[in-house]
Amino acid sequence: VQVAESGGDVVQPGGSLRLSCTTSGLTVQTYYISWFRQAPGKEREAVSCTGRNIGVGIDGAYYADSVKDRFTVSRANGKNTLTLQMNNLESGDTATYYCATEWRAGDSGCYVCGGYIFNSGGQGTQVTVSS
Repeated sequence: VQVAESGGDVVQPGGSLRLSCTTSGLTVQTYYISWFRQAPGKEREAVSCTGRNIGVGIDGAYYADSVKDRFTVSRANGKNTLTLQMNNLESGDTATYYCATEWRAGDSGCYVCGGYIFNSGGQGTQVTVSS
């Protein structure tokens, strides 16, 4: 399973960005998949994750309190792509964002989101929110 993140950029506070996670080797519709972020000097934190039994319904999602009502995760079914729509961005959202799939034996990393464990994901995409 491989993932590749894209869409990071420099944006002003209050602006919007859409991140994409393109996957190969899995079907986005049925996998547990997530977005994490890591700012310099800070630990990696869960932003959002989606999958059966996470949140409400088959396509439910978990969101960190800091991004609720601003970020939306969605699956582009048939395209093996997970997107993260980020609105009303704040300086605190500045970080490298990683897309990660559910942890399997042999995977690197071990991060928790929505009660599930995810691996370290791809190379990440940088989001900088600055005026």
